[in-house]
Amino acid sequence: MFQLSKKVEYGLIAVRHMAGGGAGRMFTAKEIADIYNIPYELLAKVMQKLVKKGYISSYQGVNGGYMRLRNPHEIRVSAIIKAIEEKPSVTIIQCEAETADNCIIHTTCTIKDPLVKLQTSINKVLDELTIMEMI
Repeated sequence: MFQLSKKVEYGLIAVRHMAGGGAGRMFTAKEIADIYNIPYELLAKVMQKLVKKGYISSYQGVNGGYMRLRNPHEIRVSAIIKAIEEKPSVTIIQCEAETADNCIIHTTCTIKDPLVKLQTSINKVLDELTIMEMI
């Protein structure tokens, strides 16, 4: 079954939460983790990936935390997935072979083409869906 990783789920939860709080508002990873009952350590790692990719910024100190940098109307769900997973797109099938050399059932496979079509549709939805649409 197609499934997003927990890292992606937590990243989307955090970005969506931050988008609902308004521009310029600071959030801590602990605050978000507590609200949504998710592991703080994992969320903190995910948020650091989002910092590196420029979706949020981090500030140290007593009043530190994270702040969103981009407009939630412009942030695509696919971009957050790519930032966290560091892969070009979500995949639902293992076989992405283009030639018989890469796949022993390439010439007889009856499901590759329909699943590639489904994959394309899923990626299109993720490319079009913005964080703001998740609020």
